[in-house]
Amino acid sequence: MRATCIAFRRPRSSPGLRDILIATAGHFHGDCEIAKPRKVVELCPPACAEEPKCRGRKRSAEAEAAILKATLYLLERQPLRKVTADAIARRAGVSKATIYKWWPNKSLVALDAYQASMTEQVAMPDTGSAEQDFIEQLKSVAAFYAGSLGRLVCQFLAEGQSDPEFLKLFRERFLYARRDTARVMWLRGVDRGEVRKEIDGEIVLDLIYGPIIFRLLAGHGPLSASESQALVEAVFSGLKRPGYRRPAKTKRKTPAPKRP
Repeated sequence: MRATCIAFRRPRSSPGLRDILIATAGHFHGDCEIAKPRKVVELCPPACAEEPKCRGRKRSAEAEAAILKATLYLLERQPLRKVTADAIARRAGVSKATIYKWWPNKSLVALDAYQASMTEQVAMPDTGSAEQDFIEQLKSVAAFYAGSLGRLVCQFLAEGQSDPEFLKLFRERFLYARRDTARVMWLRGVDRGEVRKEIDGEIVLDLIYGPIIFRLLAGHGPLSASESQALVEAVFSGLKRPGYRRPAKTKRKTPAPKRP
């Protein structure tokens, strides 16, 4: 007597791995024996094999928002080293296990919360002038760093000195993301012919943002709007392309009303 026995390999929880269905046929002798696999059917496209691994099950947007909000609340009131996963879980109304399904430690929870908050509060203007864009943007960066969460970036850097893996994640998830958005403003200026294209844009970003971080770390100078403007103007005095004039804004002509 022949019988068909279908065996399922349970999908792993990590997204990005392939769920495999193994269809086999064997002989029935009281028990079902599985022969060697004859056919493999892929249940997800090959592209999913290239997705980055993440922890645990798919995140709940509501739970994630609650965790990030709770983390920011705690970080505004005490330093990173005193904030615990237990405290975050209690404040967010979730279990500590939920946090560890999505983040390996509290420092990365804090990093994601910080990045989300800064992205929301820091402006990314497009005024038609790279210099003015950087002035407006640096003012909002300085205001953020001068706020209750500002010095947290110093704590991240301190944490990274004893934890190279965290420092790597700080660069990848925070620093590079911030530089990518700022680089857009520089490239717009290059495309308009406003600034000298032979100058390395990465050096320009260091010249503009480096002094703000240094002041935040050392505390030797203010993080004010006027200082931010003076800093950008000083940097752009050597970046502007000679003879460049910003195009005048053209006023739209209001069409004359039609006569009846």
